[in-house]
Amino acid sequence: MLEIQHLTKRYPSGTLALDDISFSVPDGQFLVIIGLSGSGKSTLLRCINRLIEPTSGKIVFNRQDITAANQDELRRLRRQFGMIFQHFNLVHRSTVMTNVLAGRLGYANPLLSTLGVFSEADKQRAMASLQRVGIADKAAVRADTLSGGQQQRVGIARALMQEPKLLLADEPVASLDPAISHSVMKYIQQLNRQDNVTVLCSLHFLDLARAYGHRIIALKAGRMVFDGLPQDIDEKRFKEIYGEEAVEVNIR
Repeated sequence: MLEIQHLTKRYPSGTLALDDISFSVPDGQFLVIIGLSGSGKSTLLRCINRLIEPTSGKIVFNRQDITAANQDELRRLRRQFGMIFQHFNLVHRSTVMTNVLAGRLGYANPLLSTLGVFSEADKQRAMASLQRVGIADKAAVRADTLSGGQQQRVGIARALMQEPKLLLADEPVASLDPAISHSVMKYIQQLNRQDNVTVLCSLHFLDLARAYGHRIIALKAGRMVFDGLPQDIDEKRFKEIYGEEAVEVNIR
């Protein structure tokens, strides 16, 4: 269970990115967070694993207070959190295999991993992760030679290496065309269904949120304006979240 309690984030500039957000996510749920750019989606996800420090509030995962964790405790907690980024966040000049093995850094010997030395078991695990997302044949090639969809699949394989209990996907298909977007989302859905990984995924478009989410939370200017089932977002709700001008383009 993930619990967000009165979470607030105010940046030094004065921008209030999150304004008293509270909700809980049961194990195994696929939760989609929607909203316009700047609504607070990325800030929320990055506060959960403390890539961004919250200003106030509490985040609890399986009864462990993430917001109160010291650096050693946080390092152990982060082993349970996979992260998928909008712009893939790969080391472009390194091979696909090296990028995937980076997902094992929280478990590996720090000195050996810095030198790029991983156990045979980790290498086998990395190859199995690549096979699972359909790009095992790309293991030895440089990451920057891959298409956008392939790079995001590397990102998913890297997250798999952590054996996560919680997957945070920050606009994972925003850089991809619609057909490839569904392909990537299906791999994330597979993790949720087959591995019982809890997923929090931020998305722009309601059609994707409806296709993959068990539940939707909508943010607007840092405040939560909807929490419910995908089918409960009717035209009125859509207008409240996205504005009048977006209705004809995005609602499906």
